[in-house]
Amino acid sequence: MPAGDDRVFPSVPERDFVSSEDAWSEGMDYLVRDLPFHVHEVFEQRWRCAPEPERSTWQALAQWGAALTHHARGNAIGQHRIARRAQTLLESAEDDGQIPSVIDVDVVRQSLAQLA
Repeated sequence: MPAGDDRVFPSVPERDFVSSEDAWSEGMDYLVRDLPFHVHEVFEQRWRCAPEPERSTWQALAQWGAALTHHARGNAIGQHRIARRAQTLLESAEDDGQIPSVIDVDVVRQSLAQLA
């Protein structure tokens, strides 16, 4: 944020476990509230505690949040690079059938296509 910006943002609760359902719901809530770094943080928390077969999905979603953050900060190069990595990882997870049903993959895919 620019110097002197005194806005207050909610923090993402620190925890060792968050379910897929809660992570997706919270991430989408932060997205609607235009808090992309928070999206990244929630999905990263899930990535770290998810069962092995789901980890690449949550890693891709955490990268999506990072690409959204770069976009919000005006870093087009970072946005494009991370979005492309997220696309590749998400495609691989889809090919392996490892996307939890709670995730709206179409929303993520469309957003990543715009960011990439």
